[in-house]
Amino acid sequence: FIGCGNMATAMLKGILKSGEVKNGDMIASAKSDKTREKIEKELGIQKADTNAQVVDFADVVFLAVKPQFLEEVLDEIKDNVKEGQIFISIAPGKTLQWLGEHLGEGTKIIRTMPNTPAMVGEGMTALCVNEQVTEQETLLAVTLCNTFGKTEVIPERLMDVVVGVSGSSPAYVFMFIEAMADAAVADGMPRAQAYKFAAQAVLGSAKLMLETGKHPGELKDMVCSPAGTTIQAVRVLEEKGVREESKRDVKLKSIYMFLNGSDELLCSRRETGIGTDTDTKFSGKIGFQRQCLNLGSCVSDDKIWKHADSEIIGNHRDYHMIIHGGKTD
Repeated sequence: FIGCGNMATAMLKGILKSGEVKNGDMIASAKSDKTREKIEKELGIQKADTNAQVVDFADVVFLAVKPQFLEEVLDEIKDNVKEGQIFISIAPGKTLQWLGEHLGEGTKIIRTMPNTPAMVGEGMTALCVNEQVTEQETLLAVTLCNTFGKTEVIPERLMDVVVGVSGSSPAYVFMFIEAMADAAVADGMPRAQAYKFAAQAVLGSAKLMLETGKHPGELKDMVCSPAGTTIQAVRVLEEKGVREESKRDVKLKSIYMFLNGSDELLCSRRETGIGTDTDTKFSGKIGFQRQCLNLGSCVSDDKIWKHADSEIIGNHRDYHMIIHGGKTD
């Protein structure tokens, strides 16, 4: 492992607990002395003083550094890459092509997108491979990722969608749990108990759907008795647009990744007229406009990214994206 932060630590613990790899066959590097100390004491594996040392030792190398630092790391290790070595990246927004350009032609590269529930062995990881990776090597990567949750092999074109539906979605779920618990507290339940009720309801509901294979709509209907309180609550949620807002948030996250990967995002906000479709242009920047769903108006979230080289106009399902690189109109 190159990098040993929270996600990498969760992955390492899962792999070690499974017995798929022995402690003596694992090595990790880290930026800080404190983390390097943790590698030896807490994980019981070898610590590396340099990232190149990891590449020299391992047949499979996990690239577990933040995307903004990844290019520097790859420049450091590229001369140590050996034929047949497999590199598995967890960096969001960094494509197989980009990784290949920095690691060298012919390098076996696997791109993954895990999520934070991997910290308790319940992660959901998406995985895609380049042309150099064999079926057996893909199976090996799936086996390793399954030690800290579930894994699905997907085409790379869906990786940005994964960011919205599983990469970022734990944050949405935690907000939902918190909101339900707040409501329970308002009605007199102690907070710790409210969190337990709400979290277990979410956990049990997810497990019920996965283990029965039933459609979520069918399971929802099983809870909703005729003229009961649950169907009344569902009606209110529908009226408030919870379903459409959830879909929009997932799509919006995937568009962010589609447009500019993980590069730092600077935001400004401006409202446009009701029912209009106003294009906003920025000199040398990228303007992004989303058309709101089922709201009867168009709200412009002008997202400014780094350097647009040319004008590109694209459509992404219900969203209208306009990328401009010319002068401001």
